[in-house]
Amino acid sequence: MSSVVDLTPNHSPDRRARRQADVSAAEWAAPGRDRRGPLRPERLTPTRLRLSGRVLTRFFQAGDALALILGGVMAAALTHGANVLLIYGGAAVATFASLRLFDCYKFGRREDLATHLMRVTVCFAVAVAMCFAILTHFVGVVMLAASLGVWTPMAFLAVAAAHGVWWLNVKRWRANGRLTPNLVVVGATGAAERLIAAVLDTREANVLGVFDDRVSDNPPQLHGVPLLGGTDELLAHRIMPYVDRIVLTVPSGARDRVHNLLERLIVLPNEITLLLDQDGEADEAEAIDRIANIPLTRISGDQIDQGKAIAKRAQDIVVGSLALFIAAPIMLMVAAAVKLDSPGPIFFRQRRHGFNNEEIVVWKFRSMRTDAEDAKAARQISVGDDRVTKVGAFIRKTSLDELPQLINVLTGEMSLVGPRPHAIGMKTGQVESSRLVSEYAHRHRMKPGMTGWAAINGSRGAVDTPELVRARVALDVEYIERQSFWLDLYIMFMTVPCLLGDSETVR
Repeated sequence: MSSVVDLTPNHSPDRRARRQADVSAAEWAAPGRDRRGPLRPERLTPTRLRLSGRVLTRFFQAGDALALILGGVMAAALTHGANVLLIYGGAAVATFASLRLFDCYKFGRREDLATHLMRVTVCFAVAVAMCFAILTHFVGVVMLAASLGVWTPMAFLAVAAAHGVWWLNVKRWRANGRLTPNLVVVGATGAAERLIAAVLDTREANVLGVFDDRVSDNPPQLHGVPLLGGTDELLAHRIMPYVDRIVLTVPSGARDRVHNLLERLIVLPNEITLLLDQDGEADEAEAIDRIANIPLTRISGDQIDQGKAIAKRAQDIVVGSLALFIAAPIMLMVAAAVKLDSPGPIFFRQRRHGFNNEEIVVWKFRSMRTDAEDAKAARQISVGDDRVTKVGAFIRKTSLDELPQLINVLTGEMSLVGPRPHAIGMKTGQVESSRLVSEYAHRHRMKPGMTGWAAINGSRGAVDTPELVRARVALDVEYIERQSFWLDLYIMFMTVPCLLGDSETVR
């Protein structure tokens, strides 16, 4: 039976030598080769900026409720009578139910604004008919007709204006990629072709490319979507921070191949879905439909609880803004001290891994001599490090050098609490740290933080041995699994005493 299965691998990757693709990556990157295809947007949006369809639906419904209340208040100001509140309250409830019944929170890609507003008009007609059918038993027909004659145009104009705003915003969010998920397909199979054809029809997802180790046996594209290389190219491809989901399309009997692919893809933080390529056309069609319409045949999208994400972002904005206000005088004094202590800029900027392996620029107060700065952290900090200035030693010890990262928090690149962001290409000894632990990238399944579970549990400063890297990754993954609003507050509360009580860690 064909099916879609969400996979969360939990086993270590095989260290055996990998079979090389038949066509080199250089050939697949040749100039003039079509690398975009019909389903790649003009501008790629990081996954952290993707909007939740379900949350937007709730927001739109709340906006309609306010519009109906506004219409009722305006109508009540023009009419009098003991029963107007009953009439307008009943009309508002009937209209709200009608909007949901007629799917007015479905913003189809092919539906223009006039068609959408026509559905809103039908909803009002049905709601008024319902009011007449029900309320005539309690209110006189003349008074009911007069009251609804005042309420209907006012409420309709308020709701129609709101839906015009909703429609225009949905169109804009789709255009800039914030409302359309990005996929890559692994396996140039028949199921992959049918999936791409379905997505081309619905346009509710973007298929950025296809990857298959047997590239020489496959055409250079599937329905115009380019074949970008093998699994090796996938693991290192620059589009991966923009990919919401990896879809494996493999024959149902290829168990060993599925197992090997999962072992190799475990190093990526992206969600993985399995689409089995079988003969059961009805089952496969259902599976493809579930992927091709991922969140937005309906604007409500997947039934995923977004409460934690919303609460965490609200926490970041409120607490981060307050912290920045309180810390502003301290930051000014630190900036002056850095400038007076040694020549060079006040701030140090470094590219680090963010959510879903996105590259972000993290801000710090400069603590090293400008001629000794190490943007890639090829050499981690050590005791008596001669690169660190006098002021730098103090602000590193007290973590004052991290205060500019409050800007990263408020812009949404970081969070107050999360795994600490590591420099891209950071090395432990002579080995890149990310190669020491197979689950290393799993710490990027959440935004990096200014402080975190690892920080208050002793994993601070340099990770200059494989054991320290593994310990930090384990603590980061534990935090991601346990994350909650209250745990974040506890970590924030414990951060200052942990810093003050730690005089041994080199930072």
